[in-house]
Amino acid sequence: MTGCTLAHYQIVEKLGEGGMGVWKARDTHLDRFVALKLLPAERLADPERKRRFVQEAKSASALNHPNIIHIYDISEAEGVFLAMEYVAGKTLDGLIGRKGLRLQDALKYASQIVDALAKAHSAEPISRASR
Repeated sequence: MTGCTLAHYQIVEKLGEGGMGVWKARDTHLDRFVALKLLPAERLADPERKRRFVQEAKSASALNHPNIIHIYDISEAEGVFLAMEYVAGKTLDGLIGRKGLRLQDALKYASQIVDALAKAHSAEPISRASR
């Protein structure tokens, strides 16, 4: 997909892949980098999967916290995708390395994760009517 365009996002490089692909892209409207999480067209045959993907976007976009990614957009083009904040740097997996983390670093990261999870769990649930 590198070099392709989805809506007004130009795909620059692949960042990762699990159940869905994650790509770095340039938002041509706002001239900034974003991360795109793509639910491919072939997976849209499962309406429950699409519903969960959209629900994830709605839930995450309702949160405002420094350790929770910001959702900018959800759109359909060759599948459904989320455009979200791009954060440059290493993944937690990349930071841990073969020898693990120093205790001080592990506590720093754990504190940030717990703080973000507390924010997410204290948020008002999105009603079924808006799903």
